[in-house]
Amino acid sequence: MTRHPKSPSRRTVLKSGVALTSMLAAPGLLRAEPAPVKVGLLQPISGAFALDGDLAKIGAEYAIKEINDAGGIKALGGAKLELVIGDSRSNAEAGAQATEELQSAGVAAVLGGFASGIALTATQTASRYDLPFVVDCAVADTITERGLKNTFRFNPNFSMATAVALKNLVKLNDDAGKPIKTVAIVHEDGLFGSGLAKIMQEKLPPLGFQIVETIAHPTPARDMTNVVLRLRALNPDLIVPSHYFNEFVLMARTLQQQRVRPKGIYAVFGGAASSYRFVNEFPEAAQGVMDCNHWGDPKSPITAKLRETVTAAGKFYAYNTPINYSLMKVFAQAVEKAGQYAFRDRKRKKRTFRALWIQRLNAAVRPFELTYSRFIDGLSKSGITVDRKVLSDLAINEPAAFQAIVEKAKAALAA
Repeated sequence: MTRHPKSPSRRTVLKSGVALTSMLAAPGLLRAEPAPVKVGLLQPISGAFALDGDLAKIGAEYAIKEINDAGGIKALGGAKLELVIGDSRSNAEAGAQATEELQSAGVAAVLGGFASGIALTATQTASRYDLPFVVDCAVADTITERGLKNTFRFNPNFSMATAVALKNLVKLNDDAGKPIKTVAIVHEDGLFGSGLAKIMQEKLPPLGFQIVETIAHPTPARDMTNVVLRLRALNPDLIVPSHYFNEFVLMARTLQQQRVRPKGIYAVFGGAASSYRFVNEFPEAAQGVMDCNHWGDPKSPITAKLRETVTAAGKFYAYNTPINYSLMKVFAQAVEKAGQYAFRDRKRKKRTFRALWIQRLNAAVRPFELTYSRFIDGLSKSGITVDRKVLSDLAINEPAAFQAIVEKAKAALAA
């Protein structure tokens, strides 16, 4: 076997007085593709909330395609966004586990959560790694009231949304001659439903509405017959529900089957109340249903495009799609800004170090009766190309090699 001689080190080359020159390779060979920016999307891809998770995924993927097609993150040299999906499997424990997996995958942030209970545990998990977590439509106030510095909210929480919803309810009731006097609250027994029910119990009575009863049910629920029969006995003017898609549909259909007809159903973040699927598949059960929910601007061209994309996939458009589209766009803007600031700070740091190297070199060439500017001029005339950082390092660690370079610079100036 032939042993190749060991390549000379940088210091060996300099000691021998050999001038170093910069080599410009072909741009195509040196221009490396910037590493992608991984972003985690935590959604219920399977389980009871899989419909919502799928719609959220469509919105996020659409946004990423737009961003990447437009050149990626320009402040990072055109780096592309890479979506990493975490499946919460529609429960809080699996959501925490999926967040751990996203952290291990090296994502820059986690977006989503969907359900309040899932988002609560997932953000807590992310906080252990100081991993940014931006919540999409999980609305429980407690998610962002725990002082977790890594947790951000994209949409209104319970308190903000119910303030708007109740203002609208009072106006609707006043304009109709105040037909609504009694209210029954029906909610799922998790963090989402219980949180909304608590706020409604506090806010409705001062507005002149009598709460006849608050009824809780589990999620998932297989049968709403007992709940509806209780509502028939109570006979409230208005039902205020708080549950997810399947339970909302089940309650509305059971109300229809049992011929229980309140004057209205007024939902806040109603699981199916704002769903095109619910209205399309159960138009009669949807009569009299109102909802205050997250939505995109219906007049926006991008909203039309998103709806077309969802429809083309054979699905029914809902709020999850525009929310996660917008959420991904906001994330990209944040990364773009962070990249710009980092670039600015790198330039500032580089300028600082450059000034230090110049000062060091100026002091190092003084014993040879040169100034820094004359030294650089001499290097240029002698054809020696060595950057200031290397020269500064040589002046301290390899004085003999540095002296050889100085002598060449002086000789070039004298020629």
